[in-house]
Amino acid sequence: MNEKPTPISYNLNQRQPQRGIAPCPCDPLQPDVPPSASCNTHPQTTAEVVRRYHLAWQARDLEAILALYHPDVAYHDFLQNRVFGHAELRDYVSAALPRGASDLLEHSDRIRVDGDTAFIQYRLLLSGHDGQVSFCSSEAIQVRDGLIWQIREYAVLQTQRSTPDSKTDARSPLQRLGLSARQLSRLAADLEGYFQQQRPFLQPDCSLASVAVATGYSRNQLSYLLNQVLKLSFYRYVNQARIRYLLQSWPPAGGSGRIDELAFAAGFNSLSAFYRCFRQHTGLSPTRYLQDLASGHASTTAPGRAD
Repeated sequence: MNEKPTPISYNLNQRQPQRGIAPCPCDPLQPDVPPSASCNTHPQTTAEVVRRYHLAWQARDLEAILALYHPDVAYHDFLQNRVFGHAELRDYVSAALPRGASDLLEHSDRIRVDGDTAFIQYRLLLSGHDGQVSFCSSEAIQVRDGLIWQIREYAVLQTQRSTPDSKTDARSPLQRLGLSARQLSRLAADLEGYFQQQRPFLQPDCSLASVAVATGYSRNQLSYLLNQVLKLSFYRYVNQARIRYLLQSWPPAGGSGRIDELAFAAGFNSLSAFYRCFRQHTGLSPTRYLQDLASGHASTTAPGRAD
């Protein structure tokens, strides 16, 4: 009767195994681990496949990720309460891959393997909120014939408060919006990148509808990100961007320009809204801020939140 093998656990950043932990399967100098009696997949094969999958996600290599899926793969996304087959995974993964210079997906670099199943944990950071919003996610990945056959993904939004289930629609909000945790993270990065590069907030009539059209997301998807995840209204998000832009451009070139002209140039169409947002963001009036800036006491990156 075969004994169940010791589960493998290794750190991708550490080549030598820790005491009492089975060796990294990518090291050919280490002894083999007996195969599990409950499956036909060697634990080292499982670990190597999942390690390559892990690295493909880190490299954002779509083709390398897809190449590791079994033809009969079933991807269970429990946050959306959906199951994706092989034919659907190209679009699903493509929409979930993070983009840009910021690495929004942080793996814990700890993979645990038991027979044909590996367990991996990671965190998804949502940009645009000072790193305070994140998803804690874990996956149980089952390997068959050297390919990934089953994935069960669980994700929890750390800062979201639970709300009663709807009596008319039992689906989760993300399921209704067609978003996974990774896709929501990418949405946040896309929105932040659009505001930084295109600066739509400089237009006084900047609206949720126009931003949705420009970014390719629906208004409901953007509203969910802003209201439920970042805890901001759309106009607070826009006004924050206006204040940051204004502070980064101060003092004005040549020291010219009236405060009201600068406010209107930043996209504000109401001076009362500008003064309120500015004071909430900096703790000072614009006049006092410019005085402190001239004396070297003010910062152009003052923390705060603007309504």
